[in-house]
Amino acid sequence: MNWPDQTNVKLTKESHMRLAGKAAIITGGTSGIGEASAILFAREGAQVTIAGRTGQGVAVAAAIREFGGEANFVPTDVSVEGEVAALIESHMSSFGRLDVLFNNAAYDGTHSSLAKTSSAEIDRLFSTNFNGVFWACQIAAPIMIEAGSGSIVNTTAAAAHESYGLPNLAAYTASKAAVIALGRALAAELSPKGIRVNSISPGLIDTPMLRQFLAHRVTDGEAMLESLSKAQLLRRLGTAEEFARAALFLASDDSSYVTGTEVLVDGGLVLN
Repeated sequence: MNWPDQTNVKLTKESHMRLAGKAAIITGGTSGIGEASAILFAREGAQVTIAGRTGQGVAVAAAIREFGGEANFVPTDVSVEGEVAALIESHMSSFGRLDVLFNNAAYDGTHSSLAKTSSAEIDRLFSTNFNGVFWACQIAAPIMIEAGSGSIVNTTAAAAHESYGLPNLAAYTASKAAVIALGRALAAELSPKGIRVNSISPGLIDTPMLRQFLAHRVTDGEAMLESLSKAQLLRRLGTAEEFARAALFLASDDSSYVTGTEVLVDGGLVLN
């Protein structure tokens, strides 16, 4: 496994770290955007609980501890309410506080046409992409309210605005658009209590999930990546580390006057 170069930097807890003294949960933290975010948050001083469905989270947490960070991995399927509750309970048992909830776990679906999308597929998409976010916010909010502060960041998708020119995304985009609406509603409810809630929407980020998606749907994945790169105003795909830096902004006090908004990290895809 190739870890980002930042894992080779030894951690020293200095006051300028943007998440010093804070604890964060990152769902979908075992690869791609979530892995990069877990590493960056830890480098910025956070105690991090990594949640995911694969055992790769063990290695991510171990890599963080190697450079002096604090991290645990809790196997979690966010589409199961009881597992979301167990995740937050485990996090509180380990770290005793919850300052940042980064709901990043996602299921990209089978991308069936409208006529062929099954009820089971709709249930799976919404149980992971929406229900899991809702449950995590519902359970975390009282903890943050008691503390008087907190930041909730929900990963949505630029696909809620733009289908990338690819068909058969109706159910997926609907599940992501629902998270954007949820974020705005929760910001209105929770911001007066000290809890900021924001959405962050990736465009085409070069991650294992994107490459796996293309491998199952097109003959020449590399050619498709090149074509998709040209669809961005910046003429390239984004990196997981670039997205993680935007998530860090929303998670940290750098965005202390930001709530109820959606940040597009899409290289200008939606505008093109």
